[in-house]
Amino acid sequence: MITFAAPWALALLPLPLTVMWLMPPYRRSESSLRAPFLNRLAAILGRRPTDGATIAHGDWSRAVVLAVAWLASVGALARPQIVEPPIVKRLPRRDLLLAVDLSGSMETQDFTDAGGKTVDRLTAVKQVLDDFLSRRAGDRVGLVFFGNAPFVQVPFTEDLKLCRQLLDEAQTKMAGPQTAFGDAIGLAITLFDRSPMKNRVLIALTDGNDTASRVPPRKASEIARDRGIVVHTVAVGDPRAAGEDALDVATLEAVSSATGGLYSFAADREQLATIYARLDKLDAPPAQTVAHRPRRDVYWILLAVGLAATLLLHAIELAARQLRHASDRRRTVASQAEAAA
Repeated sequence: MITFAAPWALALLPLPLTVMWLMPPYRRSESSLRAPFLNRLAAILGRRPTDGATIAHGDWSRAVVLAVAWLASVGALARPQIVEPPIVKRLPRRDLLLAVDLSGSMETQDFTDAGGKTVDRLTAVKQVLDDFLSRRAGDRVGLVFFGNAPFVQVPFTEDLKLCRQLLDEAQTKMAGPQTAFGDAIGLAITLFDRSPMKNRVLIALTDGNDTASRVPPRKASEIARDRGIVVHTVAVGDPRAAGEDALDVATLEAVSSATGGLYSFAADREQLATIYARLDKLDAPPAQTVAHRPRRDVYWILLAVGLAATLLLHAIELAARQLRHASDRRRTVASQAEAAA
């Protein structure tokens, strides 16, 4: 499909015809007859000489080339463009942040994988989260790990492959053996504050109680609520545990309830997968797409046509002039030869 970026320029096409119609042709005055007795001859004939004019007329080839050059110039001025096929981009629907507990208790082997083999909690979480992330097309996903302190492993991105890879490389205790759940929520709030997205979801996964935070989880959840952040909490710990490994269900429920989120408890891998399936259906705004059709300027083609036509005309005229000169020289040489004979 071809369109013009400046179609108003096409109004200049009839300009040469308008000039020819409104303006008189160029006239060059010159004497048509030189005779010393012109006045006496005019008196005898009873005619009075007047001024005349010579109007130059070009041949048809020059007129055609001028027309082609004018059409090409005006067409280039109108900026013809080829409209390319549309490029469709899917806009992110929301920012989804995953906060994963990497404390030492995540090494506890009380989960089973898809093959029925007993694995530690972190391995089970990785497997389920990997499947969860694979279905996150249309979301911007971020990844936060926390132990003694939280840190950003992956900022918000649409590169789900990278997010899944870095999640798979996570190891227990790489952030320390303790659990700073409240600080993880605080870091999430900071990340969301830098995001332009209005739909913001935090999924926090932990298997213990908060033992290292400077900001209590309940206080952090109130700030998150005020910022429009929904926090879903997933507990994977053993409710019968004691000490630092004890599961603080009351705090997790309070955090999710304060922000309008969902609290879930996973006793095994199947329950964990069910929880993420439920979360997969929550807060899912309709996908939005934008389409852009690139435009490629091709005005240079018309300029090249006009230039080529002009150069061709000059080349033909030059060749014709050379042929005439060569013919005149041959005739001169032949005349001289006949005179000498």
